[in-house]
Amino acid sequence: MEKNGGEDRHVVEIRVRGLVQGVGFRPFVWRLANDKGFHGDVRNDAEGVLIRLSGEPDEIVCFAKLLQSEAPPLARVETVDISPSAAPLAQTGFRIAESRDGRVATGIVPDAATCPECLAETFDPADRRYRYPFTNCTHCGPRLSIVNSIPYDRGRTSMKVFTMCPACRSEYEDPADRRFHAQPNACPECGPRVWLEEGGAELELADPLTHLAKRIAAGDIAAVKGIGGFHLAVDAANAEAVAELRRRKRRPHKPLALMARDLNQIRRYCEVDESEATLLQDKAAPVVLLRSRGETLADGVAPGQEHLGFMLPYTPLHHLLMRALDGPVVLTSGNLSSDPQVTSNEAARTQLAGIADLMLLHDREIVNRLDDSVVRLQFGKPSYLRRARGYAPGSVRLPPSLNRGQTVLAMGGELKAAFCMARNGEAVLSQHIGDLENAPTLQDYFRMMRLYRDIYAFKPEVIAVDPHQDYLSTQEGRRLAREEGLPLVAVQHHHAHLAAVLADNGCEAATENVLGIILDGTGLGTDGTNWGGEFLLGGYRSFDRAGCLAPVRLPGGAAAVREPWRNLCAHLHAAFGPGYGEFLDGVEAGRRLKEKPLSLLDRMMQQGINSPMSSSAGRLFDAVAALLGLCFDRQTFEGQAGALLEAAARRAGRPATAYPMEILAGGGPARLGCDGLWRGLLEDLAAGVDTDQLAANFHASLIEGLRKVATRIAGEQSTGTVALSGGVFQNEVLLSGLARSLQAAGLDVLTHRNVPANDGGLALGQAAVASLR
Repeated sequence: MEKNGGEDRHVVEIRVRGLVQGVGFRPFVWRLANDKGFHGDVRNDAEGVLIRLSGEPDEIVCFAKLLQSEAPPLARVETVDISPSAAPLAQTGFRIAESRDGRVATGIVPDAATCPECLAETFDPADRRYRYPFTNCTHCGPRLSIVNSIPYDRGRTSMKVFTMCPACRSEYEDPADRRFHAQPNACPECGPRVWLEEGGAELELADPLTHLAKRIAAGDIAAVKGIGGFHLAVDAANAEAVAELRRRKRRPHKPLALMARDLNQIRRYCEVDESEATLLQDKAAPVVLLRSRGETLADGVAPGQEHLGFMLPYTPLHHLLMRALDGPVVLTSGNLSSDPQVTSNEAARTQLAGIADLMLLHDREIVNRLDDSVVRLQFGKPSYLRRARGYAPGSVRLPPSLNRGQTVLAMGGELKAAFCMARNGEAVLSQHIGDLENAPTLQDYFRMMRLYRDIYAFKPEVIAVDPHQDYLSTQEGRRLAREEGLPLVAVQHHHAHLAAVLADNGCEAATENVLGIILDGTGLGTDGTNWGGEFLLGGYRSFDRAGCLAPVRLPGGAAAVREPWRNLCAHLHAAFGPGYGEFLDGVEAGRRLKEKPLSLLDRMMQQGINSPMSSSAGRLFDAVAALLGLCFDRQTFEGQAGALLEAAARRAGRPATAYPMEILAGGGPARLGCDGLWRGLLEDLAAGVDTDQLAANFHASLIEGLRKVATRIAGEQSTGTVALSGGVFQNEVLLSGLARSLQAAGLDVLTHRNVPANDGGLALGQAAVASLR
């Protein structure tokens, strides 16, 4: 207690935890405290924000509530704790104190799109930041992309090399200004600058961005340094420029992301409902997959697809560029196909010189690479296909019963790699890193893990890995466990998917009798075979394999993942035996198969040579896409066959017909057979039914077959909840159709909320399982 004006007033400490640094939280507290007449101070430290003040108990409680209800736009307040202060206040009034170090337990805010106030300044001729590409404040701008460590202060970011001019310093030091302690604060006088290079030489230009826009409009390919890495930009309506970009980038078919000036421009090319418009305009500014209207953009932007991936400008640099152009641009990652996105000027000059005709560079270092996030609406809510810029490293709040679990470092999978650090009821999932089979991506994975562990001072008590010994993430996890003397927990791949969707929905540790339908490409099963079309009954602690797609051979092993025609042969061989060729008479796929080494493939399958058994749902999609001629010889990107099959199903002109898929007789887990599916497809193909309708019929067949198995298991095991996960559920036709079908059967359906259904969310499930072991 202290005496103040003749009254006894309590002196307390208020600890605020969550994403509360670098978001204008301290000036918000300063203004609020002064409005209420409190004495005290507020500071950043490694746990979050610490407030000391004196006041009446009721006033303090009301103040603490306002800290949550009135927090700044980018803040996320997790907890507010009040405790008596051990020391009296030494001053009157309320001030903002210097940050101090300590045990790290706070988070870093994701990078945020330009706020309306900064955008208005950028285009105001009377403002000193007119046309400045790096305008930002505490409500927007770079965060994770520029930070080296916390507490989040300027000296710990890549802005430390830029000394603020008097005007910027005045803003930075004024608690009443929205740029108070905005660490990237800068202006044309003192901050980063942009310039254009061509042929390794800087171009002398008064307005590099206007010149760049003219060159893009003329058909040139430009490398553009953004907030989390380089992009490659071309006119999206210029078919020749798009084709040349694909040739130089070595990316023949994978859809290319697009950027438009504003929402109205996107609506010229795509259908955009209210929820999609909200996603596009979110502070994360992700790429959003939208249904195309068929308006004229280059055919090579997204060949064979019904959706286009659009984003809006999210930095002043992008706004300035797009205002100078008449239409959308392709804005795809600046790299050669499969390599990580380039982040440094030096790397761009060497690695992108053979792709880009000219380069827009700047001198603010990108500390942490961030790919663009990709989102689509599925089953009426956002579904994260790639979680990176704008979302990472935002944490996922774990259910309370997992708070008492162990501190876990989960290594994730091999593809779409992301790792997870879980402690104290929070799971911090890294941004999407990529496929670890690529050596530069693997090195980036190692570097990001070291950085995250340093930033968060994270010391795990257990390491969680996938049991597949060949996964490079697993090998790294085993190495860390040996070196640090930590226990290692191997979490079966599809069990991790089930646990991920449970944790994503806040399910408690006692949740056990859930039926998970997990559909993906492949994962090592407990029996040593390749799983991928699974019905798992269980929860975090354990599971039973209650059913699966009937396994078939993978002729050629890894080659079958790349070459869909192999899976067509395998499925037809399983359905009809070695004489399956007679069922293909008069079918185009049959003619094309005659050009393949079928006799060798048949011997491999009959003798089990390099032809492991697999229940993979992904390979079933590959086989059907090959039969229909959508993707026959080779996939040039993961999931290509499935994406083309979904797009074709959306184009179907009539309601779909489901072919019979039967639950096979025999003991053990229920097996969903595909013989009836293949007969129906082949008969209708021979009868001249068009490809799009056959694709729709396939989806309807699989939905009905999965529903049939799920309702049988649910009835036998007395469970009322079904959880859907795995990369195949990125298919909106399948996910929404199955979810509605299961709900109509009286079952509750869980789908992902905050992390991807694909392997990008795998580490969350690994962490949840390992924390309870």
